Amino acid sequence: MTGQRFQQKLVIALLFLLYAALPCGAEIAHILPRPKHIDVKQHIKPFYLQRSIRLEDPTDCLPLREFLQDYGCSVNEKAKAVVTIVLTKHLPNTVDYALEGYENEAYRLKITPHRIEITALSRLGVIRAAATLRQMAEGTGRKSYVAAVDITDYPSFKLRGYMHDTGRSYLSMQELKNEIKLLSLFKVNTFHWHLTENQAWRFEVKAFPQLTADTSMTRHQGLFYTQNECRELESYARRYGIQVIPEIDMPGHSEAFEKAMGHSMQTDRGVNELKQILNEVAVAFPLATYIHIGGDEKTITYPDFLGLMTHHVRSLGRRAIVWIPNHAHYMAADMTQLWSTAGRLVPGIPNIDCRYNYINHFDVFADVVGIYKSNIYYQQQGSPEVAGEICALWNDHKLSSESDMLRQNNFYTNVIASASRAWQGGGRQYIEKGGTTLPVTGDELDDFQGWERRFLFHKSRWLKGAPIPYVRQSNVLWAVTDSLSPDRRPVNSLKVRGAGVYLRHTWSKIVPAWFTDKPTGKTAYVWTSVYSPKDQEAGALVELQNYSRSEQDKVPDEGQWDRRGSRIWWNGEPLKAPEWKWPGQRIDNETDLTNENFTGRPVMKLRLKKGWNHVRMILPDLKGDGIRLNKWMFTFVLTDVEGRNALPDIVYSPHDNIVFPQ
Repeated sequence: MTGQRFQQKLVIALLFLLYAALPCGAEIAHILPRPKHIDVKQHIKPFYLQRSIRLEDPTDCLPLREFLQDYGCSVNEKAKAVVTIVLTKHLPNTVDYALEGYENEAYRLKITPHRIEITALSRLGVIRAAATLRQMAEGTGRKSYVAAVDITDYPSFKLRGYMHDTGRSYLSMQELKNEIKLLSLFKVNTFHWHLTENQAWRFEVKAFPQLTADTSMTRHQGLFYTQNECRELESYARRYGIQVIPEIDMPGHSEAFEKAMGHSMQTDRGVNELKQILNEVAVAFPLATYIHIGGDEKTITYPDFLGLMTHHVRSLGRRAIVWIPNHAHYMAADMTQLWSTAGRLVPGIPNIDCRYNYINHFDVFADVVGIYKSNIYYQQQGSPEVAGEICALWNDHKLSSESDMLRQNNFYTNVIASASRAWQGGGRQYIEKGGTTLPVTGDELDDFQGWERRFLFHKSRWLKGAPIPYVRQSNVLWAVTDSLSPDRRPVNSLKVRGAGVYLRHTWSKIVPAWFTDKPTGKTAYVWTSVYSPKDQEAGALVELQNYSRSEQDKVPDEGQWDRRGSRIWWNGEPLKAPEWKWPGQRIDNETDLTNENFTGRPVMKLRLKKGWNHVRMILPDLKGDGIRLNKWMFTFVLTDVEGRNALPDIVYSPHDNIVFPQ
């Protein structure tokens, strides 16, 4: 009897150990964007990779094949394990709406120990399921697997994209391909390709080769894209589920055109030439549903200019997109892209929300909070009139390298945050009400922390080589006040959270911040303490005023952090400002930006002592000489010495009993 009981206990113990050894589905927490519905089969073995599988895929999905190959699967039609694709006309518990050129991306992913079944309504659904599989497998260890789950997923907004202004800042074909492949993993589906600008015309026009001549360009001379390259990139993007929207901006942003052709676009000759150019665009982008014709920031003098261009685009079998607002008040295109506060939805056609997604204006930390928190054009879910969003990257200032173009604009972080919101839907309120503030507590904070954790997981893996200045910030706490007692102690302080904090936003009349209601001319007193378990070397990302890669403000004077007299102390000692390359000077647009306006600039080196370390800042709200756009804000976060990751095992806590220096 005793022996039987021992055997029973042994069996129970062994079963417990077996179940404990099974993957628990923790890797599901890495999926970004979050799936709509997920059921983790906790006590069912996963589907192990690195074995022979039978592949049944009528869509011939490239990302799926690459995933299987990368994780050691070999295709064998007699294999027991099977990966199968089922195309269907209806998928329960999903939502979709019509948008020309965009298929239904919904999918169901059902995984058991020997079977992965993807049910989708289109090849795009299979591509999105493949992205989810790849994310699930990453980080599962030497013997890779995907957990037993049942996922049903679909996008809330059908269009989720990004724009590069390659007219101002040329990017190589290889760089564009790298971005497409990486961003498709996060279910981005649109690349808006701004091909022409004042500085350069980057699209090869066989009828007018003078457009891409060196002499017609003032920046990155001689660099342009051939029509073969355009076709190649569009085909490449299509394989990863990304649609390319080419843009020929007209009639504004056209100094390169005028220099090359000797006349304005708004002439009879210019209009006829633009029609020939659009003919060649249609040939170079045979898969493009849409051609963007711009229309912004230029008074229209030629009768019905945008209407003529829209009609011509339609004659080519394509759809026309224009910027809203435009000076012609033209709204008769097939789609609009809303920019600036004045961008208002045009009823009856799809609209793209780009109003507060000009990421060249943004800092590394606070603005991504605004992007992720905000819903899309006041909507929780997309519709035939609210198609989705695009993050736009404009570099008015010249930048010296591709890496700088991406790092300065915190490209990957912003685009993935925006695409995550568009896929997931929701967002408590639009940025005009929610601003860029990271709540100290609550559901909004929990949601952002979840996104941040997922993003940083992928930063350390799929995005490992990308120039991403973003590090964890949701654990950073500060105290702020605008009032001191006679003995210089803080009075009536406010707790705030984040590595980057707007006290008053650049667009202060529109986007709220912590001190929105305070009168101008105030001074903010900011502090926190940082506990370190040991003496250690560290880095610090520190930034105050920057002028958004679009301004020509003066650089701070030598030894100054900004042109307002801001000061920072670390452990009681003044923290020295960077050695600016152009101190006290106003930099023109064709001079490479360096550290003076480099958001996400190289780290400062600091030493942390064991125990508590202290940060103090005095930040006047003064416009200052040489400042056009006032950014009353600060950035401070401790990192490793390379600035790659936030410093682990430290605690931010703003102690109350402090005194500010004079």
